[in-house]
Amino acid sequence: MADGAGDRLDLPAGYRVGDWELAGPIGAGSWGVVHAARGVADGTRAAVKFLPTQLLPPGQRESMAQLVRREVRFSLETRHPNVVRTREVLTVHDADRPDLDGATALVMDRADHSLQELLATRPREGPAPREDAARILAGVSAGLAHIHTRGWVHGDLKPGNVLLTGDGEVWLGDFGLTVELEGTHAYVPPLGSLDHVPPEWWSDREGGHSVVRPTADIWAFGILAHQVLTGGLHPFPGSTPRARALGAQAYARGNAELRLDNSIPARWRELIADCLKPDHASRAALDAEQLAARVRELRGPGAAGRRPFGRGRAGRRGRRPATGGRGRRLTIAAAAVTVPLVAAGSMVLLRDDDRRPPSASGGPGAAPSVDGAIRADSDVPRKLRPVITKAALQCAEEEVTPAFLAAMLKAESGFDANARRPETDEYGIAMWTPSVFKGWARDGDHDGDKSYMSPPDAISAMSHFVCWLDQQYKKEGMREDLPALMAAGYRTSSRTVIETGGVPARVRSHVDRVERYLREYTR
Repeated sequence: MADGAGDRLDLPAGYRVGDWELAGPIGAGSWGVVHAARGVADGTRAAVKFLPTQLLPPGQRESMAQLVRREVRFSLETRHPNVVRTREVLTVHDADRPDLDGATALVMDRADHSLQELLATRPREGPAPREDAARILAGVSAGLAHIHTRGWVHGDLKPGNVLLTGDGEVWLGDFGLTVELEGTHAYVPPLGSLDHVPPEWWSDREGGHSVVRPTADIWAFGILAHQVLTGGLHPFPGSTPRARALGAQAYARGNAELRLDNSIPARWRELIADCLKPDHASRAALDAEQLAARVRELRGPGAAGRRPFGRGRAGRRGRRPATGGRGRRLTIAAAAVTVPLVAAGSMVLLRDDDRRPPSASGGPGAAPSVDGAIRADSDVPRKLRPVITKAALQCAEEEVTPAFLAAMLKAESGFDANARRPETDEYGIAMWTPSVFKGWARDGDHDGDKSYMSPPDAISAMSHFVCWLDQQYKKEGMREDLPALMAAGYRTSSRTVIETGGVPARVRSHVDRVERYLREYTR
């Protein structure tokens, strides 16, 4: 929302706009405000979006007026089952309300909730795909294909702009940043959701405007699909939209790898990886019609990826690994999946969720039978063992095992969830510095959703961080004593370890403790 132009509209229930009576605010769009409404004559449910420009500073007014005209034209021209319908466009005339007089009002069909509202209710204990995930993604991709074939780009695809009805309809909504292409691209003001725009959005500017292409929607669909298939997890680490955007930029530069959540079925991960190619040119190989066709195929009867949506992880517990090794890594060659390495040093990690071996017993605290599992007779608290194991399975690097994370936690805090060292600003079971934790916490669209004092959150973030450290060292050719290097990097930084060429002397005793615990905890 631009400078709060929409949030200054304080309209009472019962306010009339044409033949519609307002019932109260229900949300905000790109820069407008939306009210629930009913038809005066027949009680038809609707949503009225107000698009005021008169309160904006002169420098912004013309740009926003252009957006209004564009959104109105798009809304009136586009008709599709997966695009929210605009019933009529009104101009408000109310001399007693200068904040509203002259505003444009779009009267649209009203959904029951947004996808973001549903994802916000996801369980905190781990990824949990919605039972209707495939149906939602099929609707989104079909709507996207329709608007792309008509020469438009949505420009702000995210869970908050996917609308759902009680009878199963899926609509794309909020077209405040939708733009009609001028050839292969178009220009929009630098607005949008920071953690859903593609990496090139930050640098591809002209005349103060951002260049937008259809591939921007393809990228955003990849982000959204990851969120839907995990119950809200963003594929890039960070507890704020800006932190996640920085993670995406690091990936696009080849400084980080794409880490898709292990709970997502393999064929869906392949599709998401194609959507999240690091640059426009490589994403252009997948257009919206092809995307919609692949989603339809994945949704179809018997397609890989359909089974987990009904029963979550429980539907996969009995499947054993198809190959040897750790039982939780999928090499690209073995899976017959081709993922081009587009950016220098960049590699997409695809891990097979069906390669997660079952627990030896169904009881609490039972550890999966994988290499690096925690010894049953160790002092690792039993209630933490499944949490640690789940966190380790987030990383495809073979050195990041449950036993290694347990050794790290023992050395950092002695498994004390309330540990704290205020003098060094370190807290919790993983002894996170709060500002650093924010960059590695994995969550959905809600800032502050994770806590460094929560053992599951802290341990999950630790796994992501040491996994990244492992990858950085391997890029530098440092493949010996990786557990020691990861423990040292956690206490210092990757750069310090790389520049030292090994474990810095000042953390040698700490690293020795981690290595001792690792030997004790490994079967």
